[in-house]
Amino acid sequence: MNRRSFLNWVGIGWIASSLPIAIAACSSKETEQSTSESQEWQEVGNADELKTNGKLLAKNTSVGEVLLVKTSVPGDLVAVNAICTHAGCTVEWKADKNKFVCPCHGSEFGVAGKVEKAPATTPLKTYAVKTEGDKVLIR
Repeated sequence: MNRRSFLNWVGIGWIASSLPIAIAACSSKETEQSTSESQEWQEVGNADELKTNGKLLAKNTSVGEVLLVKTSVPGDLVAVNAICTHAGCTVEWKADKNKFVCPCHGSEFGVAGKVEKAPATTPLKTYAVKTEGDKVLIR
């Protein structure tokens, strides 16, 4: 192998090994943008419906289905992604147990979205929630 061939192979190797770093640097900017966009409050329902029913299922939000419930814990309003992390079914709020329960396979999640009963292993995503006038907002 002559010197020119050796330098070509070293150059190609350097470019190939740098490619994942360049891709990661570009994708982190996209992640920062989506994170900053998700930091804005968005309306997901009516406060009167939440007061009347004690829960509110918002299906057409930018983050997917969101289930908001009034609980017996301090702060009393909780918002979670309503899709079970195990089977993709819509979880239900069981006020008597103070838990979210998946009707498909029986997974149970606590008020903070943490798995309390398998088969699910990943917690439900939670959102900050507040009411302003007659609007319910999440972030």
